[in-house]
Parts: sequence; C-alpha cells; structure tokens
Amino acid sequence: MPLTTEQRRRNEASIRAAMDRLLLGQLPARGGCDLKTLAREAGVARTGFYARTDPQGNQRPGPYQHLAEEFQRRLADLREAGTVSDPRELQITRLKDENAKLRERVQERDARITELTEFKERAMSQLAAQHEEILRLRQRADSPNNVRTLPTARKSRITGPCG
Repeated sequence: MPLTTEQRRRNEASIRAAMDRLLLGQLPARGGCDLKTLAREAGVARTGFYARTDPQGNQRPGPYQHLAEEFQRRLADLREAGTVSDPRELQITRLKDENAKLRERVQERDARITELTEFKERAMSQLAAQHEEILRLRQRADSPNNVRTLPTARKSRITGPCG
C-alpha cells in the first residue's frame, strides 16, 4: 500500500529530526550512529533507505534513499572534521590506540627478555669456564709433583764477623 503525500512528509520530518539527534551524539541505549538506529528512531522501515528491484529487474530508489545518502554524507563530514558523534566509535578508537601501545610495549619487553636471556647464558658459560679453571688450578696446586726441594745453604766454618 503506497504512502500518502502527508504520511511521506511526516516520515521525512521524523527521519530528519532523528538524523539531527543522532548526528549531535544523542544516541539511544544499544544504538549507534547508523541507518538501523535512524530508522528505529524515526519509526520507519529500514528498507525505505535502500533501492528496490522490481520483478523485471529494474531498480528504483527507496522512498527515503535520498535521506539515507544525506545522513551518510553528513556523518562522513563529521568524521572528516574530527567530530565523531558515536561514543562507541570514540571508545573503539581509544581501545585500538591503547592496544597498539600495549603491543609495542610487549614487543619491547620481549626484546629485553631475549637480550637478558642471552646475557644470562653468556654469564653462566663464563662462570662455568672460570669454575673449571679454578678446579684445575686447585688440583695442580694440591698435586705432589708441584713440590720442589730447595737447595740447602752450605755450612761454612766461619764463625763470627771476621772469620
């Protein structure tokens, strides 16, 4: 059943009012700044925002398609200007930035852990080599082959200073 001119005018006014509210950031609970929420807030069927194809395959614009295009254009202009009306998008952007920073920190920590692990392995290797050297030197110092007999002093018959 086709819409009357008056119904269409009221629906368009309702869509424009809902569009203004959404673009100002006045989003309903569990709604976003999108066509689905726009249709729900305006009280119209969402299918009115899209082109339709008749049985012969010809496309004709939806009754509110021009308003959907205007909404998308205004939303894109707001985003381009840096004004985002959807708080969820702000949260998503913030979380993505935070996620990127955390990933960077994890990469830095992983690199530091790798560096410290390599240092520890080198230090342990050096300590093991030093320990082996100490053991070798102790064993050599304790062996009986290490003792040499020193020559004894000759006894002289000289007694006294002028002898």
